Amino acid sequence: MTTDRMRRVNEAVRQVLSDAVTHDLKDPRIGFVTVTDVKTSPDLRHSRVYVSVLGTDAEREDTMAGLASAHGPLQRRLARELRMKHTPMLEFVADDTASRAGRIEELLRSAPPDQPIDRGAGEE
Repeated sequence: MTTDRMRRVNEAVRQVLSDAVTHDLKDPRIGFVTVTDVKTSPDLRHSRVYVSVLGTDAEREDTMAGLASAHGPLQRRLARELRMKHTPMLEFVADDTASRAGRIEELLRSAPPDQPIDRGAGEE
């Protein structure tokens, strides 16, 4: 369960990091990145930052490596702008929601139109 305070913290962290990634980072490895979500631990010590990266698998890997190496400057900017008692340690995680959604759409389009949809076992 996420409290209203944690939602506000997560959104503030997401906004600051999104702005920093798009405007401040000069690492050539970092491609087109969107910060999609942030989950901060209740003690505010750790934040898992979900990012969506456009490009090939190699470009995604390079971008994730670039973000990991930019951890320090991003954390300093977060500390400066949010002025929290503890600045969370950042962990960048690739968000593959868009690719999974695309795969599901592809499967639905390729299914025969007269075939019933299997809703899974256990639903009677």
